[in-house]
Amino acid sequence: IVKLKPKKILLLEISEYALYSIQLNLENINNDLDIEIIPLIGSIQDKRRISEIIKIWKPTTIYHAAAYKHVPIVEHNLIEGLKNNVFGTLQLSKIAIQNNVSNFVFISTDKAVRPTNIMGVTKRLGELILQALNNDISKRNKKKNNTKFSIVRFGNVIGSSGSVIPKFKKQINNGGPITLTHKEITRYFMSLTEAAQLVIQAGAMAEG
Repeated sequence: IVKLKPKKILLLEISEYALYSIQLNLENINNDLDIEIIPLIGSIQDKRRISEIIKIWKPTTIYHAAAYKHVPIVEHNLIEGLKNNVFGTLQLSKIAIQNNVSNFVFISTDKAVRPTNIMGVTKRLGELILQALNNDISKRNKKKNNTKFSIVRFGNVIGSSGSVIPKFKKQINNGGPITLTHKEITRYFMSLTEAAQLVIQAGAMAEG
C-alpha cells in the first residue's frame, strides 16, 4: 500500500507494541515517499472511537483485519470472539456505510468454509453480515449504498500473528511430533507478500 503512494495511511491497532512496530517498519520504507502515517490506538468494539476516527480522517478504503484468530483461544473465549469478530465487524461496517467509505475489504479465513470451530463460525458470520449489508441496506433505505464490500479468505499466512508455522518449527526442533487437528487435514500456506497483494487486488477488482 505504501508503494501505491496514498496521501495518508491510518494504522488502527488495539496493541500499543504492535502499533509501534508497524509504524517503525513503515517509516523505514516511507523515507522518500512523503506519506503521512498516523498511528491510532483503538478497538473496533469501541463505537465512539471508531466513529470519531472515520469522521475525522475520512478513509477511502478500510482493510478490516481486526480479529481473534487463534482457534484454541477463541474456543475458551466464546463471548469475546463473538464480540470482536462478529459484533465488531457489524459495527465497523455500519459506520463505514454511514460515512460513505468507498471500499471495505474484510480479511476472512479458510476456516470459515463449513466451519468446525468457533473462530471459523465467527468469521463466517462476519462474511454473512457484509453480504447482507451489501445486498439489503440500499434497498431498505431506498438510496444507493456507496460502500463496496469485498471478502478475502486466507489459508495460513507464513509469518503472520495467526500462523501455525512457529508452533510447527518448535515441535520439529524438539524432535516432533507435529500436532495435527486430524490425520486427513490439508493445510494451505501463503507468504506475507502474496497475502498483501491478494488483499489489495481484491479491493481493486471486486464489484461488491
